[in-house]
Amino acid sequence: MNPVEEDRLAAAERGENPTVLARMRTGWAVIDDSRLLLLLYAGRADHLTDLPRGERARFPLDLSLLGEAVEIACRGPETGLRRLNYEVSGNSWHHLHGQVHPRYDWEPAHLRRGPVWRYGDTRTAPEHSPGPRHDGLRADLTRALTDVLAEAYREH
Repeated sequence: MNPVEEDRLAAAERGENPTVLARMRTGWAVIDDSRLLLLLYAGRADHLTDLPRGERARFPLDLSLLGEAVEIACRGPETGLRRLNYEVSGNSWHHLHGQVHPRYDWEPAHLRRGPVWRYGDTRTAPEHSPGPRHDGLRADLTRALTDVLAEAYREH
């Protein structure tokens, strides 16, 4: 793990990572610099199969709860939310993390199908980085996630 990524995890543990939306059972829900919604595993693991089976089942559940919060925060015809795609990879950062990719009706037709990575560098361009214009969305996501977690964790 590179020092920047290591520091983000340590900062989350200290409550000093500004990208954190909420602490979940298995990690931290964050909105990163390129507006990716991530669940960062709180322990040391590279692969999902590195986890004990009980924890292995809880991590995807937490990822789905993050997705549920995204659906709630982005609900309504004005957003054009089409569906959510989920991904657990680790090709560039060797620490277990999952991603939630909202997909929208307003996306260009040739990019609507297939993975979000087809957008290339456009997706991570500086003009798309989170900033003050995203404060409302961030607040909506945090509120929805807080509500979803309260209900889900009460059930289990």
